[in-house]
Amino acid sequence: MTTKKEFNYVPWVVGLSIAINAIVVALLFIPKLEPQTGFDVTILPLLNAVLNSFTFVFLLAALYMILKKNVLWHKRFIFAAFTTTALFLVSYLTYHSMASSTSYGGEGIMQTIYYFILITHIVLAALIVPLALLTLARGLTMKVEKHRKIARWTMPLWLYVSLTGVLVYLMISPYY
Repeated sequence: MTTKKEFNYVPWVVGLSIAINAIVVALLFIPKLEPQTGFDVTILPLLNAVLNSFTFVFLLAALYMILKKNVLWHKRFIFAAFTTTALFLVSYLTYHSMASSTSYGGEGIMQTIYYFILITHIVLAALIVPLALLTLARGLTMKVEKHRKIARWTMPLWLYVSLTGVLVYLMISPYY
């Protein structure tokens, strides 16, 4: 009797997580590219916020569906959230490869709130990459108990990251 060897997704999760986070960090240090003539990169932060908004809504819908035990629609909404997140990542990397960082211009308590949201958003965004990939892989490979255990952490953190991405945009948009 032959046993079917199970696909080991962990190296892919680790590799993608390292690569994605390394590229984001590298953008802080590499020289900015010149945007192609006629392309206004300043539209990309708004697009990023819209994509984060869709991710947030898709995640809420996925959560609602799994609470209703509708696995098919849960999967569909999770795939939708991954799609909008992937599009966000492309847009984010494009923008930050061509534009310098924008400084927050507010003062006082709003500045404190902004930087608290921004720092927690950045730290948790880096963490959500491996968490979301691992949660997805466990769900797709039908490791239901392991999927549930990690999803209890992934879902609220991913919701926070997508929501705070929108909040960061709304708070800094007057300074673009």
